[in-house]
Amino acid sequence: MSVLNPQQREAIRYLDGPLLVLAGAGSGKTRVITEKIVYLIESCGLQPRNIAAITFTNKAAREMQQRVGKLLAGRSAAGLVISTFHALGVRMLREEAKAIGYKPAFSILDSADCLAILAELAGSVDKAAARRLQWQISSWKSALVLPAEAAGTAGNDSEARAAQVYASYTTTLRAYQAVDFDDLIALPVRLLETQPALREKWQNRLRYLLIDEYQDTNAGQYALLRLLAGQRAAFTAVGDDDQSIYGWRGADLANLRGLPRDYPNLKLIKLEQNYRSTARILKAANALIANNEKLFDKSLWSELGPGDPITVSACPDQAREAESVVMKLQAHRFEHRGRFSDYAILYRGNFQARAVEQFLRNQRVPYRLSGGQSFFDKAEIRDVAAYLRLLANTDDDPAFIRAVSAPRRGVGSSTLQVLGEYAGERHLSLFTAAFEQGFAQRVQPRQLSPLLEFGDFVRRLQQRAGREPAASVLDELLTGIAYEDWLRTQDEARTARTRWENVRELCDWLGRKADEEGKTLLEAAQGIALVSMIEKDEVDADAVQLSTLHAAKGLEFKHVFLIGVEEGVLPHREAQAENRLEEERRLMYVGITRAQRSLHLSYAEKRQQGRQLMASEASRFIGEMGREDLRFVGGGSDGVPDKAGGAQRLAAIRAMLGRAG
Repeated sequence: MSVLNPQQREAIRYLDGPLLVLAGAGSGKTRVITEKIVYLIESCGLQPRNIAAITFTNKAAREMQQRVGKLLAGRSAAGLVISTFHALGVRMLREEAKAIGYKPAFSILDSADCLAILAELAGSVDKAAARRLQWQISSWKSALVLPAEAAGTAGNDSEARAAQVYASYTTTLRAYQAVDFDDLIALPVRLLETQPALREKWQNRLRYLLIDEYQDTNAGQYALLRLLAGQRAAFTAVGDDDQSIYGWRGADLANLRGLPRDYPNLKLIKLEQNYRSTARILKAANALIANNEKLFDKSLWSELGPGDPITVSACPDQAREAESVVMKLQAHRFEHRGRFSDYAILYRGNFQARAVEQFLRNQRVPYRLSGGQSFFDKAEIRDVAAYLRLLANTDDDPAFIRAVSAPRRGVGSSTLQVLGEYAGERHLSLFTAAFEQGFAQRVQPRQLSPLLEFGDFVRRLQQRAGREPAASVLDELLTGIAYEDWLRTQDEARTARTRWENVRELCDWLGRKADEEGKTLLEAAQGIALVSMIEKDEVDADAVQLSTLHAAKGLEFKHVFLIGVEEGVLPHREAQAENRLEEERRLMYVGITRAQRSLHLSYAEKRQQGRQLMASEASRFIGEMGREDLRFVGGGSDGVPDKAGGAQRLAAIRAMLGRAG
């Protein structure tokens, strides 16, 4: 406690009611949460199992778990819940599955599986239309709107059709004994709203709640928090309205605005001392964000000294901008004898990375790219995951179809079509229907035989997966389906080898995870859809980080190059058209506050749009940062908008005239 500042200490010790900690960028919010967990256990006598800390990413949850483990120094934290909202939802649904008419081994479908189901239900081959439908249904679910309500409020034919598909989609998921990601919040909310005994059970179990990144919650997550907190309202919400950048995916600042209304005795503590950035960087960030309407006033400050001026470079076009950034980065690193990992190049959209990547490769500069294809999106990983899902839940029809088809096991599409028709008539899963005598009478013996062989293989593995070590069952699975051989028939040798290495990596990781957590393969497989990426140890990789601003939130780097800071890019033209300028400004603010020691902004005076090279201008956000701590380089700096610049220049001219007189 002695090394904490007074506001951090107060936030940790305050237990007299609901608490909102307004934590500015780099103000030590994770430290406050982890220290408060330890304080609750060691000084207040709370059992670890009665505490839940809720984060937004698996990475944040892991980091928090490690920190708490170190602070407790060997004392037991058994039962302590540190997880994402969705992982907490899974935990609740597995335990209370019976109450919602599910079996505990229900499947969690990923976005691609859900998209395929929606396209089928909508009778559409238009992927863009199916994605719009998926987004609409996801928005309804996040806002806790049921299919009947969606149909009742539909404003046009398109929405009415979407509501119709939403109802069919809900029925289909239930038939598959499956849920999607939105259900992991919506179903626990419905459970706690409609079943008082279960609500009381979970309120008594989770007696203190800590919520990280509270500004990113959506309506469903806020409802879940309120239901778990109950009348006792023993919680600490930690957030920053200036870093709310996920409105496009349902995050609602109204949740932050609504806390004082819903909890009149809410205590507010502000963390304004920044431990990350120099004073110049913070001054520019404060000046920029002051242009937004404020929910709560705060101003970041630092004791780390003034630091270097912020550079702003005007470049002729995007290629020259990319080249300039890479050359400056190398020169800066050489001068300061730094590591490549000290540097980040941040941008508004993934399309900006291509030119930068090209110059980094040309200069043989190692780099890591955030936001590329997820490990779990790779076809070979999805193939193996389908088998794992089927072992956990034989009612999972999408998993059945993928598993029986990759690799093909002699089961043709015509056989699957007859099976699908029969299963639909009998209201059975495809797996169960395959073993019925009624289905056997509809197909030829040569069609039935490989299907039954496949089913028997799955059942044998299922029995083993419930009792034997995960690693040996996984080996048996891969050998049984001859997956490595099949990959060799699908791709040229090098690609097949890479894909097989990915499969081996998945299996090694799952085997290790099951072993460490004392789980069977069935138990480990049930959580696979919740894992967004393999837990690779990449922290020591000496490489420049390339990242979108959204993906960079929560990270920090000694030196940051923020590129494409121009009108139409940052702020994005669509955001301007949709009146989301304040969220774009918060995105810029997040970018600025990632920097610890130096910040370099750049923009292109011309940018390629389609086949045309269009003139572009510096972002208004540069002018809003104030010119005092900015150093301009390049021919276009005079074109940078500056809110106060005109008045300052006029005052300077008058002063010169006065001296001349």
